[in-house]
Amino acid sequence: MTLSTLTRSDIAIVQRPRVLALANQKGGVGKTTTAINLGTALAAIGERVLIIDLDPQGNASTGVGIDRKARKISTYHVMRNEATLAETIVPTLVPNLSIAPSTMDLLGLEIEIAQEKDRTRHLAKALDGLVTSLGNDGFSYVLIDCPPSLNLLTINALAASDAVLVPLQCEFFALEGLSQLLRTVEQVRAALNPKLTIHGVVLTMFDPRNNLSNQVVADVRQYLGEKVYETMIPRNVRVSEAPSHGKPVLLYDLKCLGSQAYLKLASEVIQREKLYRAPMA
Repeated sequence: MTLSTLTRSDIAIVQRPRVLALANQKGGVGKTTTAINLGTALAAIGERVLIIDLDPQGNASTGVGIDRKARKISTYHVMRNEATLAETIVPTLVPNLSIAPSTMDLLGLEIEIAQEKDRTRHLAKALDGLVTSLGNDGFSYVLIDCPPSLNLLTINALAASDAVLVPLQCEFFALEGLSQLLRTVEQVRAALNPKLTIHGVVLTMFDPRNNLSNQVVADVRQYLGEKVYETMIPRNVRVSEAPSHGKPVLLYDLKCLGSQAYLKLASEVIQREKLYRAPMA
């Protein structure tokens, strides 16, 4: 099936992408790093992946090599209904990985659309339009990099997503604020998006030599059980260096511990997806 032959009846049976929001209101937990490298790892195993950069800092866009001067159309224009999502998408250095970049204009968006009745569903409508325009030639996964706050941008991401992936740093305050995020997810599920679930929690910046890291891992697993992925992302200098080169760590150093961890995480995400998509008995 091609776009030219896609009919109104076909649209109903088009395979929609799985949309995962990477969210945590705490900054510096590895959210953007996970969006970039999980997206790259999924693309490396054959998935067609779109990253939607919804953070005004635009670090996900920078991390895959998109120069700020090249971001003429961005997610700001999508959220303002001034452009379609398809018009913002640009390819990256990674085959099968594209991105809808962001700009600092997003900082003022909440005020600009605060009075609109559908202000929480701008992104959901944009994704519906993308699915309609691309059909089965579209993406299999969409990863939304949310800002480090529970603001209107994050609410839009949650309202548009199938599930939430939560990066959680292996440090003392890891669980602080997590309950607030989980409450927000419940509120969005009740009011805006009944299908929304927690896909999983990924522990980041893990240092096995640090007793505190090991204690945090134990506490989080006890608190959240099977929601926590088995894969943990180690603290790794190559992961930290890669963004300054405009590359995901899998392109920067495939053999490093960080790259190998993200490949394992991608495999685990796929395995969970098989469970989610399995028909009910």
